[in-house]
Order: sequence, then structure tokens, then C-alpha cells
Amino acid sequence: MAGYTDNKQDHLRRLRRIEGQARGLQRMVEDDKYCIDILTQVSATTSALQSFALSLLEEHLAHCVAEATRKGGAEAEAKVKEAADAIARLVRS
Repeated sequence: MAGYTDNKQDHLRRLRRIEGQARGLQRMVEDDKYCIDILTQVSATTSALQSFALSLLEEHLAHCVAEATRKGGAEAEAKVKEAADAIARLVRS
């Protein structure tokens, strides 16, 4: 079971909203909107994606990583490393 299963519908709703924001960006470019207005919308879309990523990461840590650390051993080390790598990717983006 994935760590986000309990909130799957909420996540899907958020992703649909983000998808709508991305489509809105396409329309803005098609309609030759002002550059700063488009950049403002890009910032809002980026923030929404980052917020989603942090929420998913929190659930992953609370469920998948916590479960693996309770078991201990190599699986726990692998899950912690995997989470650290994911955090590093998020920080770089």
C-alpha cells in the first residue's frame, strides 16, 4: 500500500487543479498575454507543484520510511537513502 493511499482523492484533485493551471499557461501564451502575467502564473503553478511534492514526501516519510525503519536492516537504510535523494532532488529544483 502506498503511503498516500488514504489521501489519494485529495492528491488527484490537487493534480487536476495544477493541470488546469498548466493549460491556463498555454492559453495565456496563445492569447499573447503580457510576459509578467504569464510569469506570475508560472510561479503559482510551480508553488502548487512544490506543495504537492512536499505533501507526498511527508506521507512517504510517515508511512514507507517509518515502516522500514521499524523493521531495520538493509531495507531501512535503503529507504532512508531513497528519501534523502528525493529531498536533494526537490531542493535542487
